[in-house]
Amino acid sequence: MSVAELKKDAERRMQKAVETLKEELTKIRTGRAHTGILDHVMVEYYGTMVPIPQVANVTLLDARTLGVQPWEKSMMSKVEKAIRESDLGLNPANMGEIIRVPMPPLTEERRRELTKVVRHEGEQARVAVRNVRRDINQALKELQKKKEITEDELRRAEEEVQKLTDRFVKVIDETIEKKEAELMQI
Repeated sequence: MSVAELKKDAERRMQKAVETLKEELTKIRTGRAHTGILDHVMVEYYGTMVPIPQVANVTLLDARTLGVQPWEKSMMSKVEKAIRESDLGLNPANMGEIIRVPMPPLTEERRRELTKVVRHEGEQARVAVRNVRRDINQALKELQKKKEITEDELRRAEEEVQKLTDRFVKVIDETIEKKEAELMQI
């Protein structure tokens, strides 16, 4: 692998770490309703477990209420049960045509717990980015050992990888701050 390929690989892997973090943070619920909150709730559909958005239309009825409308009438009770039994602490109400899912307000204690979870997810993302940096730096040192690059090229490449690492860690920190502010908002 060339130095350019290694840097491109590092950037791709670091970007993936940030995307994974953002995906994990969408699972952490704030007081506000958003349609993505049910993306990970699974429901049985003809013997297969699928996410709710694959069997129902999920919409925002208002800032604190989701509307879930299964495409098949027979799925109403299964979807309602899946939402109730999920670890999201939601209590859906069947209104005949649509299932209303009100978002309960978060207590101060729960907000603090969720903030800790957010920080933990952020730290995992930072570790993932640093691991990528370590792997790429090792690969660069191997290239230098094989005399494919000079010592100066190695140092320059390591500095560029460090700048890339710093950039992604900054993005992670900003993402964490934004989520924490969202959680602490009443």
